Amino acid sequence: MSGHSHWSTIKHKKASADAKRGKSWSKVARMIIMAAKKGGGDPNGNLSLRYAIDKAKAVNMPKDTIDKAIKKATGEGSAINFEEMVYEGYGPKGVALMIDVLTDNRTRTVAEIKKIFERHGGALGATGCVGWMFHKKGLITVKTEAVKEDDLMEIALGAGAEDMRNVGGIYEITCLPAAFEGLKKALEAKSIPMEVAEVSMVPANEIPINDVETAGKIVRLMDEFEDHEDVQNAYANFNIPDDIMAKVSG
Repeated sequence: MSGHSHWSTIKHKKASADAKRGKSWSKVARMIIMAAKKGGGDPNGNLSLRYAIDKAKAVNMPKDTIDKAIKKATGEGSAINFEEMVYEGYGPKGVALMIDVLTDNRTRTVAEIKKIFERHGGALGATGCVGWMFHKKGLITVKTEAVKEDDLMEIALGAGAEDMRNVGGIYEITCLPAAFEGLKKALEAKSIPMEVAEVSMVPANEIPINDVETAGKIVRLMDEFEDHEDVQNAYANFNIPDDIMAKVSG
């Protein structure tokens, strides 16, 4: 399975777990605040805010909590200032990672990100060291049991998808960012349930990980990044086969 789509699917499951709900809400609230500060509080005219609200709904954030986050950003609540950062580095076996961060303390966050890399056999790199390996794409995944492949392909390609492939029990659909909203709406109109639907950084090439020990190190590294309050997204270019992934305890 594609390393990226596999990790996105795992994230989706984690975000829906009750034990993670509080942390998920905190992360999404930051995303809403940042989007509303940049483009205003109306999701109809602010695509980034609309995406953030969609993520909030996906983790069952109440409407009043969403509204409070928007008000904070637009001056109707207490002022909160977050800074966007992207950290790049390498994990075990030279796996490339990009870490999107929203932080109110850059010095603290970079030190903590550096320690996470080092704890799991990786290293924080310089800006731009791995960014060239990734491309911004719309990414949607659908379980293979939810729809026939030919039907989904017809809808997806007709709505602007670039590619669709069957990988490990899911259909992975990619598109240019500009086509994402239309593609998502086309699938919603046909009542096709989506596991993952996001604009993401998708690796151009992947590094195969074929041993359980290394796979475990990578999954634990990704887990720690995802659990960090300041980390919005963690992207990587690993490819762990399903049989290896099944043996990883995480």
